[in-house]
Amino acid sequence: MRNPQNGGRLRPIDLARGHGLSTQAVRNYEDAGILPAADRTPSGYRTYTPLHARALDAFLALVPAHGHGTATSVMRAVNQGETDEALRLIDESHARLLDDRRTLQAVERALRDLPPAIGSGPGSGPGTAVGGPRSTFVGALAKELGIRPATLRKWERAGLVNPRRDPLTGYRVYDEADVRDARLAHQLRRGGHLLEQIAPLIAQVRSAGGLEPLEAVLGGWHDRLSARGRAMLTSAAELEAYLRERG
Repeated sequence: MRNPQNGGRLRPIDLARGHGLSTQAVRNYEDAGILPAADRTPSGYRTYTPLHARALDAFLALVPAHGHGTATSVMRAVNQGETDEALRLIDESHARLLDDRRTLQAVERALRDLPPAIGSGPGSGPGTAVGGPRSTFVGALAKELGIRPATLRKWERAGLVNPRRDPLTGYRVYDEADVRDARLAHQLRRGGHLLEQIAPLIAQVRSAGGLEPLEAVLGGWHDRLSARGRAMLTSAAELEAYLRERG
């Protein structure tokens, strides 16, 4: 908490400068319920106290841990005397972080357990494998993965694979990227993930430009999750200090 001035009273500018904010931001936070209502001087100016500084410390620590929306809702609940609701929101945020960690682990396992590229072994040929310009059809791909063709069509509807259509026959044709996505989807499905959970992961693979670039992205994903976890520890201490001071 920042040192109070003027006998424990803080002007808006004191509170703002102590937290690297503008006075308008402090007023906005009060209006949003993030800070308790300020007292007013006879001339109508806001005056704050060390309690407001504690509240602002807590909010600014909550934002990187839980996001602006959740941090705002937590502070509103606390300031309205609804501590249990604030704790419930924090519990939900912790659960989301755990889900994110599990998703990351599932992606890493899926990448690690992916079999060699389809058609890379001896005897592979055009029309049954994917390698460079080669492509494969739904039946061959389904057989290679050990699933039904209907499953691949279901994955297509869910956006997991996007095969093109042969202009003459209308058959689905899976190129190298489609097979890659199908293999990854297959591993994640075996891990118990739902189609709607897999779709955004496949989208990440596509945006990364393949599996190898995605593996590099996973390091950053790890770092972000770790930063959130540590921010949660810091924010818990700041929020507890605010709750104690509120009494």
